Amino acid sequence: NMARHRAFLATLALPSSFSFHLGALPNPIVFGTRLCQYGSGMDQNAMMESDMLIVVDENDIVQNDVVVSKREAHQFSSDSPRGLLHRAFSFFLFNKKNEMLLTRRADSKITFPGVWTNTACSHPLHGMVPDEVDDVPAAYPVFPRTKFAVTRKLKQELGIDPADIPHEKIVFVSRFHYWAADTLSYDLNTPWGEHEVDYIFFIQLDEEPELDLNPDEVAEYKYVSASGLKSMFDDPSLKWSPWFKGIMERGGFEWWEDLEGTLQGKHTKEDVEFFDPPKDHYASYNLPSHDRVTGVHSAGRVKAD
Repeated sequence: NMARHRAFLATLALPSSFSFHLGALPNPIVFGTRLCQYGSGMDQNAMMESDMLIVVDENDIVQNDVVVSKREAHQFSSDSPRGLLHRAFSFFLFNKKNEMLLTRRADSKITFPGVWTNTACSHPLHGMVPDEVDDVPAAYPVFPRTKFAVTRKLKQELGIDPADIPHEKIVFVSRFHYWAADTLSYDLNTPWGEHEVDYIFFIQLDEEPELDLNPDEVAEYKYVSASGLKSMFDDPSLKWSPWFKGIMERGGFEWWEDLEGTLQGKHTKEDVEFFDPPKDHYASYNLPSHDRVTGVHSAGRVKAD
């Protein structure tokens, strides 16, 4: 009902200039108990074509002269050795015992299937209602529009009611610019990879949200302590997303250890930090001559070598 809609909207950290008419909201997003019809009836291939990603340069500035599908941005080859740099997010949910919600990506995923990772990882998109395209640097450190992408994907992947994820409790921590070829799932000539400016968001909830896994997105989940995650990292039988391990190696465990401070903004930083992947995520076409701007669209050019 309308009262519930307005109560939910009141929990969102919207910019003062943001406004819309509830009755005018089209699908794919419907507010209220049926929030987020995004992805309904679509398989992984269909979403690869329909999701329109936000292309950015190495400073996370939106490149409005180009919009690409998820498929195009993630295709790796000798002609496009790092795909095309775009925005993404990695969301970390903690329960009141300071345990992190881990998920394992479904085996049906096209990129990095079957790997363990943080709670949710995906992309803000063009063409969504509400708008998911934040203006950088003005949106720092709240990034209110990217948070809509977070709650959209939590609903679509894990069945989490967006009302259980108040935007004002989602804390932005950092951004990483990274790339990785999916050589673990395919081979040294893999046609797929990731190249992202990845927004890191943390939240802690007193009550663990009710989950309803989408089997085409998530195979399984578990809550783990920091020591438990380190033990899992030592298990050679488990596969991990390169972005998750990269984040944990570059501050993740420290932010977790000081979770209260992190949620108060103590560790939030504005700089975009770059990292290359481990060598086992280099494809045959990833060359020593490639650098930080390989696969980065800026001023109408993509530098390939």
